[in-house]
Amino acid sequence: MSINTSAAGAGTASNSSVTILLGRILLAVIFLLSGFGKLTAISGTAAYFGGLGLPAPTATAVLVGLIELLGGLAILVGFQTRVAAWVLAIFTVATGLVAHTGWADQMQMIQFLKNLAITGGFLLLASSGAGAYSIDAKRG
Repeated sequence: MSINTSAAGAGTASNSSVTILLGRILLAVIFLLSGFGKLTAISGTAAYFGGLGLPAPTATAVLVGLIELLGGLAILVGFQTRVAAWVLAIFTVATGLVAHTGWADQMQMIQFLKNLAITGGFLLLASSGAGAYSIDAKRG
């Protein structure tokens, strides 16, 4: 009895690509919504950033909103996924260190740990790539 390894391998690749696509969608949602929210409420975002002591809070709000929105979009469609995943991984750790270090407050600790978990997802994407259902795969 022989086993058709090409069929088994194809099924595994297909399942893996679907799983990667689902992971990309789930990772992208938070960044798309957050970036859009920041860019459509610049004054409120800038006031929050100013309260954190960030420099040039309005410019920082625009920059952060664009990183989140464009990075989330790149992850969603699988465009330059490895680069976008690294950028968002670094961004997400930095965000946690800037905005969620009041660890005596359990909610801040949870937010920080959430950022680390999201970073883990981005590191996996940076390593695996976008999968078959992506612009990256179509471009070769």
